Amino acid sequence: MATKNKTEVTEFVLLGLSNRPDMQPVIFGVILTMYLMSVLGNTLLVLVACSDPKLQTPMYFLLSQLSLIDISLTTITIPQMLVHTFSVDRSISYNRCMTQLFFFMAVGSMEGHLLAAMAYDRYVAICDPLRYSAIISHRLCLRITLTSWVVVSLNSLLYSVLVTRLTFCGNQVTHFFCDITPLLKLSCTRPVLNEMLIFTEGVVVVVSPFFFILGSYVRIGFAIAHMHSITALRKALSTCGSHILVVLLLYGSVIRMYLKPSSIYELDQDRQIAIFYTLITPMLNPLIYSLRNHEVKGAVRRLLRKLCIPGSFHIGSDKVRMMTIMRPSV
Repeated sequence: MATKNKTEVTEFVLLGLSNRPDMQPVIFGVILTMYLMSVLGNTLLVLVACSDPKLQTPMYFLLSQLSLIDISLTTITIPQMLVHTFSVDRSISYNRCMTQLFFFMAVGSMEGHLLAAMAYDRYVAICDPLRYSAIISHRLCLRITLTSWVVVSLNSLLYSVLVTRLTFCGNQVTHFFCDITPLLKLSCTRPVLNEMLIFTEGVVVVVSPFFFILGSYVRIGFAIAHMHSITALRKALSTCGSHILVVLLLYGSVIRMYLKPSSIYELDQDRQIAIFYTLITPMLNPLIYSLRNHEVKGAVRRLLRKLCIPGSFHIGSDKVRMMTIMRPSV
C-alpha cells in the first residue's frame, strides 16, 4: 500500500456485488424482490405489534423495535445498490459515504443490543416467571432502547471520525456500500489505531451483547433442564428457539466479517457475506418470529380484518392460504 500514490479523495466508486454485465439483471431482480419482502414483512410486524391490544407487551415492543432496525438497515444500503446496478456512474461523494458509514454502523450495532434485551426478557420469563411483571416493564424496555441508541451512536461516531483521518490510496471500494472494512483496505498505511479500536472498544460495544445473550441462555438451559412439565419445557423451547436462530444468523456473519486484521480481508468474499446480514437476515426475521407464533398469526388476521381486506385468511405453520368467499348480492 505504501507504494501507491496518495491522492485527495472527494468521492468513492462502489464496485457492487459483481462486475459482470450479464449478471446485473439477475442481481437486480433477486435483490429487489428480497428487499421488498424484507420491508413488507417487518412493516407488518411493526403494525401488528403497535395496533393489536393483545401484543402490547414488553416482548413485542422489543420485537417491533427489531423490525424497525431491520427496515433501516436494508434501506441504508440496498436502494443505493439497486440504483448502481444499471448505472454507469457508481460514484458516491466522500461526505455521503461517511454519513452512510455512520448510520450503518449505528443501526447494525443496535440490532445486537436489542437481541440482548430480548434475551434478558426471555431469561426473566423462564427463570423468574412470578416476578416477570414486576421486573420487565415498558418503561424498562424504553430506557434500555434509548440508552443503547446513545451508546451505539457514540461508538459509530468515533469510528467514522477515525476513518476520516485516514489517507486513501485510491477510491474504488470493492463493496456495494461504504463499510469500514473496504475503506480500511484503501488506506495508504496499515490503520493500526482503527484496528486496535475494533479489537478493544469494538468488542465491548458490538460483541459484548453476544456474550450477554450467551450467559442468559446458559442460565435458561439450566432452568429448562430442571423442568418436570413437558408442556412447560415445550413452551420454553418454543419461546427461545426463534431468538437463538436470529442471534446465530447475525453474529455468525458479523464476527466473520469484522474481527480480523485488515491485512487478511477477502473483499470479494466479504461483500457476499455482507448481503447476508444486510438483507437476508432482515428478510428472514419476520418469518422466524411469526411462523410458529400463534399470537402474531392471530394479530395479523385481526389487522387484515380491520383493513377491510376481503377474504378469510388462514395462516398455517408452513404456508399462508387465502380463501375469498364470494357472496351473492341481494
